[in-house]
Amino acid sequence: MDPSASELRTTASKTESHPSEDEPLVRVMALHALSYCERLFYLEEVEEIRVADAAVYAGRRLHDDLLTQDDDTPELRSFELASNQWGIFGKLDAFRRRDSAWVVYEHKRGRCRRGPKKEPLAWPSDRLQAIAYAVLLEEELGQPVPQARVRYHADRVTAFIEVDDEAKEELRQAIHRARSLRRSTERPPVHENEKVCGRCSLNVVCLPEEERLEEGKADSAPTFFPSNREGQTLHVVSPRSQVSRSGDTLVVRLEDGQKQKVPARMLDSVILHGHAQITTQAIHLCAYHGIGVQWLTAGGKYAASTTASFGRVQQRLRQYSALSSESLCLQLARRLVQGKIESQLRYLMRGTRGDTEARTSCQVGIDQIRESLGKLDRASSPDTLRGLEGISAKAYFAALPYLLGGQVNEALHFSGRTRRPPKDRFNCLLGYGYSLLQSAVQRSILAVGLEPSLGFYHRPRSAAQPLVLDLMELFRVPLWDMPLMGSLNRGQWHPDTDFDIRPRHVWLSETGRKKALTLFEQRLEESHQHPHTGQSLSYARMIELEVRLLEKEWTGSPGHFACLRMR
Repeated sequence: MDPSASELRTTASKTESHPSEDEPLVRVMALHALSYCERLFYLEEVEEIRVADAAVYAGRRLHDDLLTQDDDTPELRSFELASNQWGIFGKLDAFRRRDSAWVVYEHKRGRCRRGPKKEPLAWPSDRLQAIAYAVLLEEELGQPVPQARVRYHADRVTAFIEVDDEAKEELRQAIHRARSLRRSTERPPVHENEKVCGRCSLNVVCLPEEERLEEGKADSAPTFFPSNREGQTLHVVSPRSQVSRSGDTLVVRLEDGQKQKVPARMLDSVILHGHAQITTQAIHLCAYHGIGVQWLTAGGKYAASTTASFGRVQQRLRQYSALSSESLCLQLARRLVQGKIESQLRYLMRGTRGDTEARTSCQVGIDQIRESLGKLDRASSPDTLRGLEGISAKAYFAALPYLLGGQVNEALHFSGRTRRPPKDRFNCLLGYGYSLLQSAVQRSILAVGLEPSLGFYHRPRSAAQPLVLDLMELFRVPLWDMPLMGSLNRGQWHPDTDFDIRPRHVWLSETGRKKALTLFEQRLEESHQHPHTGQSLSYARMIELEVRLLEKEWTGSPGHFACLRMR
Protein backbone atom coordinates (compact mmCIF):
# COMPACT_ATOMS: atom_id res chain seq x y z
CA MET A 1 0.00 0.00 0.00
CA ASP A 2 1.33 3.43 -0.91
CA PRO A 3 2.02 5.70 2.06
CA SER A 4 -0.20 8.69 2.61
CA ALA A 5 1.12 12.21 3.09
CA SER A 6 0.19 12.03 6.76
CA GLU A 7 2.27 8.88 7.19
CA LEU A 8 5.26 10.61 5.66
CA ARG A 9 4.81 13.58 7.97
CA THR A 10 4.63 11.19 10.92
CA THR A 11 7.87 9.54 9.80
CA ALA A 12 9.59 12.91 9.76
CA SER A 13 8.24 14.03 13.12
CA LYS A 14 9.37 10.85 14.86
CA THR A 15 12.95 11.27 13.73
CA GLU A 16 12.94 15.02 14.42
CA SER A 17 12.75 14.43 18.19
CA HIS A 18 16.24 12.92 18.21
CA PRO A 19 19.46 14.24 16.69
CA SER A 20 20.09 13.00 13.13
CA GLU A 21 23.26 11.16 12.16
CA ASP A 22 25.10 14.42 11.53
CA GLU A 23 23.34 16.78 13.94
CA PRO A 24 25.64 17.74 16.81
CA LEU A 25 24.54 17.44 20.43
CA VAL A 26 23.67 20.67 22.21
CA ARG A 27 26.12 21.89 24.84
CA VAL A 28 24.56 22.37 28.26
CA MET A 29 26.40 25.69 28.52
CA ALA A 30 24.72 26.63 25.24
CA LEU A 31 21.34 26.08 26.91
CA HIS A 32 22.52 28.41 29.67
CA ALA A 33 23.24 31.04 27.01
CA LEU A 34 19.90 30.34 25.32
CA SER A 35 17.98 31.04 28.51
CA TYR A 36 19.98 34.20 29.09
CA CYS A 37 19.60 35.55 25.54
CA GLU A 38 18.74 33.83 22.26
CA ARG A 39 20.98 36.27 20.39
CA LEU A 40 23.90 35.21 22.61
CA PHE A 41 23.16 31.54 21.92
CA TYR A 42 23.10 32.14 18.17
CA LEU A 43 26.36 34.09 18.12
CA GLU A 44 28.19 31.45 20.16
CA GLU A 45 26.73 28.23 18.81
CA VAL A 46 25.89 29.01 15.19
CA GLU A 47 28.39 31.71 14.29
CA GLU A 48 30.92 30.39 16.82
CA ILE A 49 31.86 33.82 18.15
CA ARG A 50 33.06 33.56 21.72
CA VAL A 51 34.70 36.21 23.87
CA ALA A 52 36.04 35.45 27.36
CA ASP A 53 35.85 38.59 29.49
CA ALA A 54 36.98 39.14 33.08
CA ALA A 55 33.83 37.55 34.51
CA VAL A 56 34.36 34.40 32.45
CA TYR A 57 37.97 34.08 33.61
CA ALA A 58 36.89 34.65 37.21
CA GLY A 59 34.36 31.83 36.88
CA ARG A 60 37.04 29.52 35.53
CA ARG A 61 39.30 30.33 38.47
CA LEU A 62 36.47 29.48 40.86
CA HIS A 63 36.09 26.01 39.32
CA ASP A 64 39.85 25.47 39.34
CA ASP A 65 39.96 26.38 43.03
CA LEU A 66 37.15 23.94 43.81
CA LEU A 67 38.97 21.14 42.00
CA THR A 68 42.16 21.73 43.97
CA GLN A 69 40.55 21.97 47.41
CA ASP A 70 41.78 19.22 49.71
CA ASP A 71 38.85 18.51 52.03
CA ASP A 72 36.85 15.55 53.25
CA THR A 73 33.73 16.22 51.18
CA PRO A 74 32.23 13.16 49.39
CA GLU A 75 31.49 15.37 46.41
CA LEU A 76 32.47 14.04 42.96
CA ARG A 77 33.60 16.85 40.67
CA SER A 78 34.11 17.80 37.02
CA PHE A 79 32.24 14.95 35.36
CA GLU A 80 31.67 14.78 31.56
CA LEU A 81 28.36 13.33 30.38
CA ALA A 82 26.44 13.04 27.10
CA SER A 83 23.03 11.74 26.07
CA ASN A 84 21.95 10.87 22.54
CA GLN A 85 18.39 10.50 23.80
CA TRP A 86 18.23 14.07 25.09
CA GLY A 87 20.65 15.36 22.49
CA ILE A 88 22.87 17.22 24.97
CA PHE A 89 26.33 16.97 26.52
CA GLY A 90 28.36 18.83 29.13
CA LYS A 91 30.60 18.77 32.17
CA LEU A 92 28.76 19.10 35.46
CA ASP A 93 30.51 20.80 38.38
CA ALA A 94 29.77 18.22 41.08
CA PHE A 95 27.30 15.69 42.49
CA ARG A 96 26.93 13.87 45.78
CA ARG A 97 24.58 11.71 47.84
CA ARG A 98 22.01 13.52 49.97
CA ASP A 99 19.29 11.69 51.91
CA SER A 100 19.93 8.44 50.00
CA ALA A 101 19.61 10.17 46.61
CA TRP A 102 22.00 11.71 44.11
CA VAL A 103 22.00 15.51 43.89
CA VAL A 104 23.64 17.66 41.22
CA TYR A 105 25.61 20.74 42.34
CA GLU A 106 26.36 23.74 40.16
CA HIS A 107 28.78 26.40 41.42
CA LYS A 108 28.37 30.09 40.48
CA ARG A 109 30.61 32.95 41.60
CA GLY A 110 27.83 35.57 41.45
CA ARG A 111 24.77 36.32 43.57
CA CYS A 112 21.50 34.46 43.59
CA ARG A 113 18.04 35.62 42.63
CA ARG A 114 15.71 36.42 45.54
CA GLY A 115 12.11 35.28 45.91
CA PRO A 116 9.13 37.09 47.50
CA LYS A 117 10.34 36.17 50.98
CA LYS A 118 13.97 36.86 50.15
CA GLU A 119 14.62 33.11 49.79
CA PRO A 120 17.50 32.20 47.45
CA LEU A 121 16.39 31.17 43.96
CA ALA A 122 18.36 30.12 40.91
CA TRP A 123 18.44 32.42 37.92
CA PRO A 124 16.48 30.95 34.96
CA SER A 125 19.64 30.20 32.98
CA ASP A 126 21.31 28.57 35.99
CA ARG A 127 18.16 26.59 36.72
CA LEU A 128 18.00 25.22 33.17
CA GLN A 129 21.67 24.30 33.28
CA ALA A 130 21.29 22.43 36.57
CA ILE A 131 18.23 20.54 35.30
CA ALA A 132 20.16 19.47 32.21
CA TYR A 133 23.01 18.09 34.28
CA ALA A 134 20.51 16.27 36.50
CA VAL A 135 18.91 14.40 33.59
CA LEU A 136 22.35 13.55 32.19
CA LEU A 137 23.43 12.11 35.53
CA GLU A 138 20.13 10.26 35.90
CA GLU A 139 20.62 8.56 32.54
CA GLU A 140 24.29 7.78 33.26
CA LEU A 141 23.62 6.20 36.68
CA GLY A 142 20.27 4.65 35.88
CA GLN A 143 19.00 6.09 39.16
CA PRO A 144 16.64 9.01 39.94
CA VAL A 145 18.22 12.42 40.50
CA PRO A 146 15.30 14.29 42.07
CA GLN A 147 17.09 17.51 42.95
CA ALA A 148 19.71 19.94 41.73
CA ARG A 149 21.34 22.72 43.73
CA VAL A 150 23.09 25.90 42.66
CA ARG A 151 25.69 27.29 45.04
CA TYR A 152 26.14 31.07 44.74
CA HIS A 153 29.51 31.91 46.24
CA ALA A 154 29.14 35.70 46.30
CA ASP A 155 26.43 35.58 48.98
CA ARG A 156 27.17 32.02 50.18
CA VAL A 157 23.72 30.56 49.67
CA THR A 158 22.32 27.54 47.85
CA ALA A 159 19.23 27.48 45.65
CA PHE A 160 17.25 24.23 45.49
CA ILE A 161 15.65 22.97 42.24
CA GLU A 162 13.21 20.08 42.04
CA VAL A 163 13.87 17.96 38.95
CA ASP A 164 10.29 16.85 38.32
CA ASP A 165 8.25 16.32 35.16
CA GLU A 166 7.64 20.03 34.82
CA ALA A 167 11.37 20.76 34.99
CA LYS A 168 12.13 18.09 32.39
CA GLU A 169 9.51 19.51 30.06
CA GLU A 170 11.12 22.93 30.48
CA LEU A 171 14.43 21.39 29.42
CA ARG A 172 12.81 19.58 26.51
CA GLN A 173 11.34 22.81 25.17
CA ALA A 174 14.69 24.59 25.51
CA ILE A 175 16.49 21.86 23.54
CA HIS A 176 13.84 22.06 20.83
CA ARG A 177 14.30 25.82 20.63
CA ALA A 178 18.08 25.45 20.47
CA ARG A 179 17.82 23.10 17.52
CA SER A 180 15.41 25.45 15.77
CA LEU A 181 17.79 28.38 16.20
CA ARG A 182 20.72 26.34 14.91
CA ARG A 183 18.77 25.74 11.71
CA SER A 184 17.92 29.39 11.24
CA THR A 185 19.94 31.56 8.88
CA GLU A 186 19.13 34.82 10.65
CA ARG A 187 20.22 36.17 14.02
CA PRO A 188 17.49 36.53 16.63
CA PRO A 189 16.67 40.11 17.72
CA VAL A 190 18.52 41.74 20.59
CA HIS A 191 17.22 41.14 24.09
CA GLU A 192 14.39 43.38 25.26
CA ASN A 193 16.08 43.95 28.61
CA GLU A 194 18.98 46.38 28.17
CA LYS A 195 20.48 45.34 31.52
CA VAL A 196 21.07 41.83 30.17
CA CYS A 197 23.20 43.27 27.36
CA GLY A 198 25.35 45.23 29.80
CA ARG A 199 26.55 42.04 31.50
CA CYS A 200 27.07 40.05 28.27
CA SER A 201 30.60 39.19 27.14
CA LEU A 202 29.53 39.46 23.48
CA ASN A 203 28.04 42.95 23.58
CA VAL A 204 31.06 44.27 21.69
CA VAL A 205 30.19 41.87 18.86
CA CYS A 206 26.40 42.09 19.07
CA LEU A 207 26.32 45.93 19.35
CA PRO A 208 22.78 45.93 20.78
CA GLU A 209 22.57 49.66 21.43
CA GLU A 210 23.39 50.56 17.86
CA GLU A 211 20.72 48.11 16.71
CA ARG A 212 18.13 49.61 19.04
CA LEU A 213 18.89 53.05 17.65
CA GLU A 214 18.51 51.72 14.13
CA GLU A 215 15.12 50.24 14.96
CA GLY A 216 14.01 53.67 16.08
CA LYS A 217 13.86 55.25 13.11
CA ALA A 218 31.01 35.73 -14.85
CA ASP A 219 33.55 33.38 -14.39
CA SER A 220 34.12 30.98 -17.26
CA ALA A 221 32.70 27.50 -16.88
CA PRO A 222 35.02 25.16 -14.99
CA THR A 223 36.68 22.17 -16.59
CA PHE A 224 34.12 19.39 -16.53
CA PHE A 225 36.35 16.47 -15.70
CA PRO A 226 38.78 16.65 -12.78
CA SER A 227 42.45 16.31 -13.49
CA ASN A 228 44.61 13.61 -12.02
CA ARG A 229 45.51 14.22 -8.41
CA GLU A 230 49.07 15.45 -8.60
CA GLY A 231 49.61 16.41 -4.96
CA GLN A 232 49.48 14.21 -1.91
CA THR A 233 48.16 14.72 1.60
CA LEU A 234 50.67 15.14 4.41
CA HIS A 235 49.21 13.72 7.64
CA VAL A 236 51.03 14.77 10.82
CA VAL A 237 49.97 12.34 13.55
CA SER A 238 52.66 12.28 16.26
CA PRO A 239 51.48 14.35 19.26
CA ARG A 240 54.52 16.62 19.63
CA SER A 241 55.42 17.03 15.98
CA GLN A 242 55.99 20.45 14.46
CA VAL A 243 55.79 21.54 10.83
CA SER A 244 58.12 24.39 9.86
CA ARG A 245 59.46 25.91 6.66
CA SER A 246 62.82 25.78 4.96
CA GLY A 247 62.71 27.56 1.61
CA ASP A 248 60.01 25.86 -0.50
CA THR A 249 60.06 22.78 1.69
CA LEU A 250 58.01 21.77 4.71
CA VAL A 251 60.06 20.24 7.50
CA VAL A 252 58.35 17.86 9.96
CA ARG A 253 60.21 17.53 13.26
CA LEU A 254 59.17 14.46 15.24
CA GLU A 255 59.24 14.09 19.00
CA ASP A 256 62.44 12.04 18.93
CA GLY A 257 64.28 14.76 16.97
CA GLN A 258 64.05 13.13 13.54
CA LYS A 259 63.27 15.36 10.56
CA GLN A 260 61.35 14.66 7.39
CA LYS A 261 61.41 17.10 4.47
CA VAL A 262 58.60 17.35 1.92
CA PRO A 263 58.72 19.77 -1.05
CA ALA A 264 55.61 21.96 -1.14
CA ARG A 265 55.06 21.20 -4.83
CA MET A 266 54.33 17.55 -3.92
CA LEU A 267 51.41 18.41 -1.62
CA ASP A 268 47.81 19.46 -2.06
CA SER A 269 46.92 19.47 1.65
CA VAL A 270 48.37 19.21 5.16
CA ILE A 271 46.32 17.67 7.97
CA LEU A 272 47.44 18.02 11.58
CA HIS A 273 46.01 15.51 14.04
CA GLY A 274 45.69 16.14 17.76
CA HIS A 275 48.41 18.40 19.21
CA ALA A 276 50.71 18.59 16.18
CA GLN A 277 51.78 22.18 15.46
CA ILE A 278 52.63 24.28 12.42
CA THR A 279 54.53 27.56 12.27
CA THR A 280 53.26 30.80 10.76
CA GLN A 281 55.97 30.64 8.10
CA ALA A 282 54.82 27.16 7.07
CA ILE A 283 51.20 28.35 6.84
CA HIS A 284 52.32 31.22 4.58
CA LEU A 285 54.14 28.74 2.33
CA CYS A 286 51.04 26.55 2.12
CA ALA A 287 48.86 29.56 1.30
CA TYR A 288 51.27 30.63 -1.47
CA HIS A 289 51.10 27.19 -3.10
CA GLY A 290 47.36 26.77 -2.56
CA ILE A 291 47.87 23.96 -0.04
CA GLY A 292 44.98 23.65 2.37
CA VAL A 293 45.82 23.18 6.05
CA GLN A 294 43.32 21.34 8.22
CA TRP A 295 43.22 20.56 11.92
CA LEU A 296 41.58 17.44 13.40
CA THR A 297 41.30 16.59 17.07
CA ALA A 298 43.00 13.47 18.40
CA GLY A 299 39.61 11.77 18.22
CA GLY A 300 39.28 12.67 14.54
CA LYS A 301 36.74 15.51 14.79
CA TYR A 302 37.17 18.26 12.21
CA ALA A 303 38.26 21.48 13.96
CA ALA A 304 39.31 24.13 11.43
CA SER A 305 41.05 24.78 8.13
CA THR A 306 42.79 27.42 6.05
CA THR A 307 42.92 27.72 2.30
CA ALA A 308 43.99 30.31 -0.23
CA SER A 309 41.15 32.58 -1.37
CA PHE A 310 40.06 31.78 -4.91
CA GLY A 311 38.08 34.99 -5.37
CA ARG A 312 35.39 33.31 -7.52
CA VAL A 313 32.67 35.69 -6.47
CA GLN A 314 30.35 35.22 -9.44
CA GLN A 315 30.63 31.46 -9.20
CA ARG A 316 29.50 31.56 -5.60
CA LEU A 317 26.76 34.07 -6.37
CA ARG A 318 25.36 31.60 -8.90
CA GLN A 319 25.54 28.89 -6.25
CA TYR A 320 23.70 31.08 -3.76
CA SER A 321 21.04 32.01 -6.31
CA ALA A 322 20.48 28.38 -7.31
CA LEU A 323 20.35 27.00 -3.78
CA SER A 324 17.86 29.67 -2.77
CA SER A 325 15.29 27.68 -4.75
CA GLU A 326 13.42 25.30 -2.44
CA SER A 327 12.28 23.14 -5.35
CA LEU A 328 15.84 22.66 -6.63
CA CYS A 329 17.13 21.90 -3.14
CA LEU A 330 14.39 19.31 -2.62
CA GLN A 331 15.17 17.73 -5.98
CA LEU A 332 18.89 17.50 -5.24
CA ALA A 333 18.27 16.27 -1.70
CA ARG A 334 15.97 13.50 -2.93
CA ARG A 335 18.59 12.27 -5.38
CA LEU A 336 21.30 12.50 -2.70
CA VAL A 337 19.30 10.48 -0.15
CA GLN A 338 18.37 7.93 -2.80
CA GLY A 339 22.04 7.49 -3.68
CA LYS A 340 23.04 7.01 -0.05
CA ILE A 341 20.25 4.55 0.77
CA GLU A 342 20.78 2.52 -2.41
CA SER A 343 24.50 2.23 -1.58
CA GLN A 344 23.63 0.95 1.90
CA LEU A 345 21.17 -1.56 0.47
CA ARG A 346 23.56 -2.80 -2.22
CA TYR A 347 26.38 -3.23 0.26
CA LEU A 348 24.22 -5.31 2.61
CA MET A 349 23.01 -7.41 -0.31
CA ARG A 350 26.53 -7.91 -1.64
CA GLY A 351 28.02 -8.56 1.80
CA THR A 352 25.53 -11.36 2.54
CA ARG A 353 25.56 -12.95 -0.92
CA GLY A 354 26.03 -16.69 -0.55
CA ASP A 355 25.73 -16.54 3.25
CA THR A 356 22.22 -17.73 4.07
CA GLU A 357 22.56 -17.17 7.80
CA ALA A 358 23.83 -13.59 7.44
CA ARG A 359 21.16 -12.77 4.82
CA THR A 360 18.44 -14.05 7.12
CA SER A 361 19.77 -11.96 10.00
CA CYS A 362 19.89 -8.85 7.80
CA GLN A 363 16.58 -9.39 6.03
CA VAL A 364 14.51 -7.21 8.35
CA GLY A 365 16.90 -4.31 7.88
CA ILE A 366 17.03 -4.88 4.11
CA ASP A 367 13.24 -4.79 3.93
CA GLN A 368 13.09 -1.57 5.97
CA ILE A 369 15.62 0.09 3.67
CA ARG A 370 13.66 -0.99 0.60
CA GLU A 371 10.49 0.38 2.13
CA SER A 372 12.15 3.76 2.72
CA LEU A 373 13.41 3.81 -0.87
CA GLY A 374 9.86 3.27 -2.11
CA LYS A 375 8.66 6.34 -0.22
CA LEU A 376 11.31 8.78 -1.45
CA ASP A 377 9.43 9.90 -4.56
CA ARG A 378 6.48 10.98 -2.41
CA ALA A 379 8.58 12.89 0.12
CA SER A 380 7.40 16.48 -0.16
CA SER A 381 9.85 18.16 2.23
CA PRO A 382 13.44 17.89 3.46
CA ASP A 383 12.14 16.90 6.90
CA THR A 384 10.40 13.87 5.39
CA LEU A 385 13.59 12.94 3.56
CA ARG A 386 15.51 13.19 6.82
CA GLY A 387 12.97 10.93 8.44
CA LEU A 388 13.32 8.28 5.76
CA GLU A 389 17.09 8.61 5.78
CA GLY A 390 17.12 8.16 9.56
CA ILE A 391 15.02 5.01 9.38
CA SER A 392 17.31 3.55 6.73
CA ALA A 393 20.46 4.46 8.67
CA LYS A 394 19.11 2.76 11.79
CA ALA A 395 18.30 -0.40 9.84
CA TYR A 396 21.69 -0.31 8.07
CA PHE A 397 23.76 -0.05 11.25
CA ALA A 398 21.64 -2.73 12.90
CA ALA A 399 22.44 -5.11 10.03
CA LEU A 400 26.09 -4.14 9.52
CA PRO A 401 27.51 -6.32 12.37
CA TYR A 402 26.34 -9.44 10.53
CA LEU A 403 28.88 -8.68 7.80
CA LEU A 404 31.72 -9.27 10.25
CA GLY A 405 33.22 -12.74 10.03
CA GLY A 406 33.51 -15.16 12.91
CA GLN A 407 37.27 -14.62 13.02
CA VAL A 408 36.89 -10.95 14.07
CA ASN A 409 37.80 -10.36 17.70
CA GLU A 410 34.69 -9.85 19.85
CA ALA A 411 36.10 -6.57 21.16
CA LEU A 412 35.86 -5.13 17.64
CA HIS A 413 32.14 -5.91 17.28
CA PHE A 414 29.45 -3.34 17.97
CA SER A 415 25.77 -3.29 18.83
CA GLY A 416 24.71 0.04 17.31
CA ARG A 417 25.87 3.47 16.23
CA THR A 418 27.20 5.70 19.03
CA ARG A 419 28.82 9.13 18.59
CA ARG A 420 30.20 12.03 20.57
CA PRO A 421 31.98 10.21 22.03
CA PRO A 422 32.22 6.72 20.50
CA LYS A 423 31.58 4.04 23.12
CA ASP A 424 33.31 1.10 21.41
CA ARG A 425 36.18 0.38 19.03
CA PHE A 426 34.07 -0.02 15.92
CA ASN A 427 32.31 3.31 16.37
CA CYS A 428 35.66 4.92 17.07
CA LEU A 429 36.94 3.68 13.71
CA LEU A 430 33.73 4.67 11.96
CA GLY A 431 33.77 8.23 13.30
CA TYR A 432 37.47 8.74 12.59
CA GLY A 433 37.06 7.62 8.98
CA TYR A 434 34.09 9.92 8.48
CA SER A 435 36.23 12.83 9.70
CA LEU A 436 38.88 11.96 7.11
CA LEU A 437 36.15 11.82 4.49
CA GLN A 438 34.89 15.23 5.58
CA SER A 439 38.37 16.69 5.06
CA ALA A 440 38.67 15.13 1.60
CA VAL A 441 35.26 16.40 0.49
CA GLN A 442 35.98 19.89 1.75
CA ARG A 443 39.26 19.99 -0.18
CA SER A 444 37.43 19.12 -3.39
CA ILE A 445 34.71 21.70 -2.83
CA LEU A 446 37.29 24.43 -2.29
CA ALA A 447 39.30 23.25 -5.31
CA VAL A 448 36.22 23.62 -7.51
CA GLY A 449 35.51 27.02 -6.00
CA LEU A 450 32.12 26.46 -4.36
CA GLU A 451 31.21 27.74 -0.93
CA PRO A 452 31.08 24.87 1.62
CA SER A 453 28.63 26.77 3.81
CA LEU A 454 25.92 26.87 1.12
CA GLY A 455 24.30 23.44 1.00
CA PHE A 456 20.96 22.08 -0.18
CA TYR A 457 20.09 19.36 2.34
CA HIS A 458 21.87 19.73 5.66
CA ARG A 459 21.00 22.85 7.62
CA PRO A 460 23.52 25.61 8.35
CA ARG A 461 24.99 25.26 11.81
CA SER A 462 28.25 25.86 13.70
CA ALA A 463 31.51 24.70 12.09
CA ALA A 464 29.95 21.77 10.24
CA GLN A 465 29.61 23.06 6.66
CA PRO A 466 26.34 21.93 5.05
CA LEU A 467 27.61 21.36 1.50
CA VAL A 468 30.44 19.18 2.85
CA LEU A 469 27.96 17.11 4.84
CA ASP A 470 25.71 16.89 1.78
CA LEU A 471 28.37 15.45 -0.51
CA MET A 472 29.75 13.14 2.18
CA GLU A 473 26.53 11.11 2.03
CA LEU A 474 27.45 9.74 -1.42
CA PHE A 475 30.80 8.44 -0.25
CA ARG A 476 30.29 7.10 3.27
CA VAL A 477 29.70 3.52 2.15
CA PRO A 478 32.26 3.16 -0.69
CA LEU A 479 35.07 5.24 0.82
CA TRP A 480 34.98 4.12 4.44
CA ASP A 481 32.33 1.56 5.42
CA MET A 482 33.49 -0.99 2.84
CA PRO A 483 37.26 -0.71 3.36
CA LEU A 484 36.78 -0.63 7.13
CA MET A 485 34.71 -3.82 7.18
CA GLY A 486 37.21 -5.48 4.85
CA SER A 487 40.15 -4.54 7.10
CA LEU A 488 38.32 -5.89 10.16
CA ASN A 489 37.62 -9.19 8.43
CA ARG A 490 41.28 -9.39 7.39
CA GLY A 491 42.38 -9.00 11.02
CA GLN A 492 44.26 -5.71 10.53
CA TRP A 493 43.18 -4.17 13.85
CA HIS A 494 44.50 -5.03 17.30
CA PRO A 495 41.95 -4.41 20.10
CA ASP A 496 44.62 -3.25 22.57
CA THR A 497 47.48 -1.47 20.79
CA ASP A 498 45.36 0.35 18.19
CA PHE A 499 42.96 1.94 20.67
CA ASP A 500 43.03 4.21 23.70
CA ILE A 501 40.30 2.97 26.03
CA ARG A 502 38.84 5.52 28.45
CA PRO A 503 36.03 5.05 31.00
CA ARG A 504 33.31 6.53 28.77
CA HIS A 505 34.81 6.70 25.30
CA VAL A 506 37.31 5.10 22.95
CA TRP A 507 39.92 6.88 20.82
CA LEU A 508 42.44 5.57 18.34
CA SER A 509 46.02 5.34 19.54
CA GLU A 510 48.84 6.78 17.42
CA THR A 511 49.38 3.42 15.74
CA GLY A 512 45.64 3.09 15.18
CA ARG A 513 45.43 6.53 13.57
CA LYS A 514 48.30 5.66 11.23
CA LYS A 515 46.52 2.47 10.17
CA ALA A 516 43.29 4.37 9.54
CA LEU A 517 45.09 7.05 7.52
CA THR A 518 46.84 4.42 5.39
CA LEU A 519 43.57 2.58 4.78
CA PHE A 520 41.77 5.78 3.77
CA GLU A 521 44.52 7.16 1.52
CA GLN A 522 44.83 3.80 -0.24
CA ARG A 523 41.08 3.81 -0.83
CA LEU A 524 41.27 7.29 -2.36
CA GLU A 525 43.72 5.98 -4.95
CA GLU A 526 41.58 2.95 -5.88
CA SER A 527 39.55 3.22 -9.07
CA HIS A 528 35.84 2.84 -9.74
CA GLN A 529 33.84 3.21 -12.95
CA HIS A 530 31.66 6.28 -12.75
CA PRO A 531 28.20 5.73 -14.32
CA HIS A 532 28.23 9.16 -15.95
CA THR A 533 31.66 9.20 -17.60
CA GLY A 534 31.98 5.46 -18.13
CA GLN A 535 35.61 5.86 -17.09
CA SER A 536 37.48 4.33 -14.21
CA LEU A 537 38.47 7.17 -11.91
CA SER A 538 40.22 7.17 -8.58
CA TYR A 539 37.90 7.93 -5.68
CA ALA A 540 39.88 11.12 -5.06
CA ARG A 541 38.99 12.32 -8.57
CA MET A 542 35.46 10.98 -8.17
CA ILE A 543 34.78 13.31 -5.26
CA GLU A 544 35.85 16.33 -7.29
CA LEU A 545 33.79 15.11 -10.25
CA GLU A 546 30.65 14.97 -8.12
CA VAL A 547 31.26 18.56 -7.00
CA ARG A 548 31.54 19.66 -10.63
CA LEU A 549 28.45 17.67 -11.59
CA LEU A 550 26.59 19.42 -8.79
CA GLU A 551 27.61 22.82 -10.15
CA LYS A 552 26.38 21.74 -13.57
CA GLU A 553 22.90 21.44 -12.07
CA TRP A 554 22.63 25.25 -12.25
CA THR A 555 25.04 25.98 -15.12
CA GLY A 556 23.41 24.21 -18.06
CA SER A 557 23.95 20.43 -17.73
CA PRO A 558 21.59 19.11 -15.02
CA GLY A 559 20.60 15.56 -14.23
CA HIS A 560 23.96 13.87 -13.68
CA PHE A 561 24.66 14.64 -10.03
CA ALA A 562 24.38 11.83 -7.44
CA CYS A 563 24.31 9.01 -10.00
CA LEU A 564 27.25 7.28 -8.32
CA ARG A 565 26.32 3.78 -7.15
CA MET A 566 28.06 0.64 -6.00
CA ARG A 567 28.07 -2.21 -8.46
